[in-house]
Amino acid sequence: MEAYLWEPLEDDKVRCNLCSHRCVIKEGRRGICQVRQNEAGVLKTLVYGRLIARHIDPIEKKPLFHFLPGTLSYSVATVGCNFRCRFCQNADIAQMPSDHNGTIMGDSYSPAQVVAAAASGGCRSISYTYTEPTVFFEFARDTAELAHKKGLGNVFVTNGYMSAEAIEMISPHLDAANVDLKAFRDKYYQDLCGAKLAPVQQTLKLMKSAGIFVEVTTLIIPGLNDDPVELGDLAAFIVDELGPETPWHISRFHPTYRLTDRPPTPVKTLARAREIGLQAGLRYVYTGNVPGDDGENTFCYSCGQKVIQRWGFQVEAIHLKDGTCTHCGAKIDGVWQ
Repeated sequence: MEAYLWEPLEDDKVRCNLCSHRCVIKEGRRGICQVRQNEAGVLKTLVYGRLIARHIDPIEKKPLFHFLPGTLSYSVATVGCNFRCRFCQNADIAQMPSDHNGTIMGDSYSPAQVVAAAASGGCRSISYTYTEPTVFFEFARDTAELAHKKGLGNVFVTNGYMSAEAIEMISPHLDAANVDLKAFRDKYYQDLCGAKLAPVQQTLKLMKSAGIFVEVTTLIIPGLNDDPVELGDLAAFIVDELGPETPWHISRFHPTYRLTDRPPTPVKTLARAREIGLQAGLRYVYTGNVPGDDGENTFCYSCGQKVIQRWGFQVEAIHLKDGTCTHCGAKIDGVWQ
């Protein structure tokens, strides 16, 4: 299928305008994501409907804690990614083409089949996740449009490297996004992800201005992005550019893929990062990958009472009425209906 968002260049080259890499691709070659190919001067997507993963997940697994809590989301993915994170949590999916000589696997599904499966599974939304959804943007966009017509929400779990044009195209159909803000230093992005920080910052601001509900996640890796000054800068960016109502998830790292020389993140590091976020003015800061920790609960920023109680990805109690705290009446930011 012909890809969205590209332009022809001289000598049968093309420029892909889907993400901020803006790859210039020679005839017969693929972009950085390894799933978009120049075929005789036309950019084609190689993964339309080629789903490698389909699961029903709690929306909390995305993680989204302020978007339809306690509901299910139908999660889909193809192979491929436009990042090369050394700590990739889903490398068997995301890095399959780059690690296995361009291999693309997946079963064929139509947007209508995905929407029908979501509805029959009792899901309130569809999540485009497990890898960067930008790489299967055409399928995601077509599915999201149909999902809205059937009353389902749409969620991107994304590294935030999509272009402004892609955001403009998807925003009418995208309800929420969890965006990885992996660090707040450009060197980290370059050395560990093969990318840059600024485009991610721009994506966050564009999504916010487009009315997409945004939550942010940062995986804390010991010795690489856990410096208190850097975490303070990151939290300040969220407060100043996205607003103090933006939930920030701080996740615990476990050695994986090509980053195995670092230990798991100490729980005390997560607690310190959470305190930094709260001191910066964020209303909701969560610690992830630490089930049973109080940092996975939602507290009212006004009275301090617990309004959503969680254990891992499960919601155990909600003390909200029409989106307000049942203890003091303060409006708790989020999408509750």
